[in-house]
Amino acid sequence: MQLTKPLVVFDIEATGISARSDRIVELAILKIMPDDRREMHTFRINPGIPIPPETTAIHGISDEDVADCPRFEEIAGKLLKLLEDCDLCGYNVLRFDIPMLTEEFARARITFKQTGRRVIDAQRIYHRREPRDLAAALSFFCDKEHVDAHGAEADVRATYEVLEGQLDKYPDLPHNVEELDAYCNPTDPSWADRNGRLRWSNGEVVINFGRKKGMNLKQLVRDDKNFLKWILKSDFPEDTRLIVQDALKGVFPEPR
Repeated sequence: MQLTKPLVVFDIEATGISARSDRIVELAILKIMPDDRREMHTFRINPGIPIPPETTAIHGISDEDVADCPRFEEIAGKLLKLLEDCDLCGYNVLRFDIPMLTEEFARARITFKQTGRRVIDAQRIYHRREPRDLAAALSFFCDKEHVDAHGAEADVRATYEVLEGQLDKYPDLPHNVEELDAYCNPTDPSWADRNGRLRWSNGEVVINFGRKKGMNLKQLVRDDKNFLKWILKSDFPEDTRLIVQDALKGVFPEPR
């Protein structure tokens, strides 16, 4: 690949997926020079907030692993210099890594300017070259053309054919609805609701998102009912709202 200035390929591991409320715990940077010289830099970072067990299960980094590591603001200047006048590259960087990095710099009172930087997202290339729509699935799994695409009846027939084709192609897939549901909708055992907006911590339900992350539901009922009422009025999943609604009535889930 022809480069006119350094290309930084980078990846972030974090406490979660929210750029606003989560924090970086690991940042790996491969800096490729126009003459093809390469530098590898890896930083472990103390996020200053607990790393949820379900997140540790994904990337393998625990609170103990980063307890003695520097905070982001301590290395922000070094990182900014490392990224100076570089184009950026990564997998899903446009939706995750760049927003996460930008927020961390902002918390360190540093503006991470993207003006003048070109960005290559390998995921975007992958999805554009290998379509992931129903027609592509029907062609891949059933070797058929989806001639009436976007007609409701044709789409449901094609969807079931795709499912049957998937079950034939992947013999290790579950063949009953209950196990397929678990396969398609994996949930962490620490989650108190289906989408992980609430989770169990030491036998109590706590908030698992935003500025109230980690706060006990019982404590919020006592001290900040307005936040819970906001959840009820917002676009949260029904099971999340039901747990909050019951909590406001003094009824809390039994520990699992």
